[in-house]
Amino acid sequence: MSRKRNSGQARRTGRQELTQRIIDAFGDNHDKTFNYKQMSALLGIKSEAQRLLVGDIMLELCDEDFIIREGRGKYKLNPRGGYTEGTIERHGVKMYLRPDDGGEPIFIPERKTRHGLSGDRAKVYLYARRKGQEPEGEVVEILQRSRDTFVGVLDVTPGYAFLILDNRVMNSDIFIPKDKLNGAKNGQKAVVKIISWEERGKSPIGEVVDVLGDKGQNNTEMHAILAEFGLPYSYPADVEAEAAKIDAGITPDEVARRIDLRSVPTMTIDPRDAKDFDDALSIRRLDNGLWEVGVHIADVTHYVRPGSIIEEEAYRRATSVYLVDRTIPMLPEHLSNGICSLRPDEDKLTYSVLFQLDDEAKVHAYNIARTVIRSNRRFTYEEAQQVIETGEGDLRDEVLTLDRLAKKLRERRFANGAIAFERAEVRFELDEQGKPLSVYFKEAKDANKLIEEFMLLANRTVATHIGKPGRGQRAKTFVYRIHDLPDAEKLGNFSDFIKRFGYYVKTNGKKSDVSKSINQLLDNVQGKKEQNLIETLAIRSMAKAAYSTTNIGHYGLAFDYYTHFTSPIRRYPDMMVHRLLARYAEGGRSVNKEEWEGYCKHSSDMETVAANAERASIKYKQVEFMSAHLGEVFDGVISGVTEWGIYVEITANKCEGMIPIRDLDDDYYAFDEKNYCLVGRRHHRRYQLGDELRVKIAKTNLDKKQLDFALAEPEE
Repeated sequence: MSRKRNSGQARRTGRQELTQRIIDAFGDNHDKTFNYKQMSALLGIKSEAQRLLVGDIMLELCDEDFIIREGRGKYKLNPRGGYTEGTIERHGVKMYLRPDDGGEPIFIPERKTRHGLSGDRAKVYLYARRKGQEPEGEVVEILQRSRDTFVGVLDVTPGYAFLILDNRVMNSDIFIPKDKLNGAKNGQKAVVKIISWEERGKSPIGEVVDVLGDKGQNNTEMHAILAEFGLPYSYPADVEAEAAKIDAGITPDEVARRIDLRSVPTMTIDPRDAKDFDDALSIRRLDNGLWEVGVHIADVTHYVRPGSIIEEEAYRRATSVYLVDRTIPMLPEHLSNGICSLRPDEDKLTYSVLFQLDDEAKVHAYNIARTVIRSNRRFTYEEAQQVIETGEGDLRDEVLTLDRLAKKLRERRFANGAIAFERAEVRFELDEQGKPLSVYFKEAKDANKLIEEFMLLANRTVATHIGKPGRGQRAKTFVYRIHDLPDAEKLGNFSDFIKRFGYYVKTNGKKSDVSKSINQLLDNVQGKKEQNLIETLAIRSMAKAAYSTTNIGHYGLAFDYYTHFTSPIRRYPDMMVHRLLARYAEGGRSVNKEEWEGYCKHSSDMETVAANAERASIKYKQVEFMSAHLGEVFDGVISGVTEWGIYVEITANKCEGMIPIRDLDDDYYAFDEKNYCLVGRRHHRRYQLGDELRVKIAKTNLDKKQLDFALAEPEE
């Protein structure tokens, strides 16, 4: 019996392979016609039985409309509808085209990509769709490259060299002629630019444009991460020189044009390693019995003028980038850490929102105006927290009052449906060479929340001020920070998954009902082993926040109007908002919506790139940290399940690694996508998302930023 089953399986496999070869042949020759004899000859098939099988398969493909009949016994590839354009994406080992029109992704076999890489825009010829199969096509033209420089390690031989890529963005390394090495040496990390890639060439040809340094050195690796994402790791000398010419310019004439608040008690509260203080708070009791709380923001656009090279560089970067061990500022340091930074005991020009609040933190009036301030005290979050907890310290009355008002604002915000995503942030203690000594988690306490609430209030007020101008007036074009409703399918899948842990979340009804249900869930998982997993999956079920001139509100914050006004030193959209506020305050006409939407999209895209670079630096340091713990055993939770293995996050330090499916050798495991698990076919053992596991650190690969785990033996 087993022999018959095996031979039947072999026949099925042989037919499947032959079918795929015929499909590939039609794809390679989509403008030619074939009968079964011509197709057999093309495939090198001489056996009469196999030739007849070719004819049978071609008839089946014709019935499926994959090929069409062109005369007696002749067939030709049936195009699905000509051509489409879109963006190439890599999903694991497969390549797809994401069509511009938002249609279903189109699978592109590797040999049909025309050297297209993830992120490239391409034109694709569509094949007819086979029954039960995903859409398929081939790239006929690369419309726009997403990048032409790549990062890796040089393998230099006497006659030539290759760049071995850090990130597997293509299936080949880059060939470098000896005269294009530009002084780079074997084993160094370098940035290489592709200068040509023949259509039938296996490897692209490139030249070294920058040598980053010796592999493994902290500066080299951090610069490599920036270069990998196309981010700058140095500041142009001409921009630095231009910034150095700028003077603070706080003249009597300039002060006279502003509200002078230098006598009002004012403070900054920031992380202990911060140098760019772009926001400050002031507070005083007014004669009418209300509290005047001032949210003061560095007046960056007073110094950075449209059309200047500083402005152009700021737009190009769009955001500061925060790696594990450094900040790559959007603005030159002379501005970001000097003139614009709201340092204590220095007069500073600011753009402010002045609120009049009662003791319940209800806003009775506000004024958006340019001001001049003088900070009395620079608090770290830890110092401000100590004042809140002990009731003692500098500006104690002001800090305690701000804390009390912030808690009222926060309570009201959550009552209105805001979602409480407060995940612990991974941080590293590093030595002088940047080597990680320990991992710790940054926790938001009352001092952090105090700042957060007043920044949210200012951002919301500014957005409402422009977006909701009053009866009879049309809102002018503005920059909003938007956050759409959760994707219904993702939220439904999330709801089904958490039921296994005994949790429930609403997936329909009023927006506030759904968000309150999510908050209840996040409260319920606090301190549980599945907390991090469920918080991660909850975030993934949400839409991504972005910048846009079309306001749809901010779901996560439960605000109808929201923008980013409070961080112009480190975010370009905040500079855009400052400029629009000033323009409209002077009676200026509405700006071009389409043009400013382009600025918003660029800012959103760069925000994503910067976040990816930040995550890559964290992953690198996690792998570097765990390389000192090879062979050690840790408790973890399954954080991801794929067809190639299971990802496990170590509970103690949130470092994530993978157990390859090939190492689960006690059974043949199949991936159950719907139930987020691997299931053994013989013994039915399940490895499911959220399960606890003990794992051993098996291997670390810094080049790939990859941790490999192995299941720990029971005695370990």
